[in-house]
Amino acid sequence: MRDRGLLFERVLGESMLKDIVAVKPLEHYQLYLQFEDGVEGRVDISKLVSFTGVFSPLQDLNYFATVAVNSELGTIVWSCGADLDPDVLYAIISQQPISTYEDSTIVAR
Repeated sequence: MRDRGLLFERVLGESMLKDIVAVKPLEHYQLYLQFEDGVEGRVDISKLVSFTGVFSPLQDLNYFATVAVNSELGTIVWSCGADLDPDVLYAIISQQPISTYEDSTIVAR
């Protein structure tokens, strides 16, 4: 599970942030993702990023398929340094909105 800081814990009730635990590259810039709570599904990365800057190497489908899970970060990464926010990916797959700071409570540990 990713390190969410030593001083603060976000309490979001049912909408706790979820880590990605498995990824499988599919055709046409799609990935099949599985999250720590069992939620899984397909996401089309070409609808999320423009293949410029750090994402430029991902245009090559062979390179795109080298995606891996970084368990320390709780998300997917490529060796070029590209990664994606697991909370955005979770919201897309689960069809749930992303919690905002206004929706959460911050408590000191």
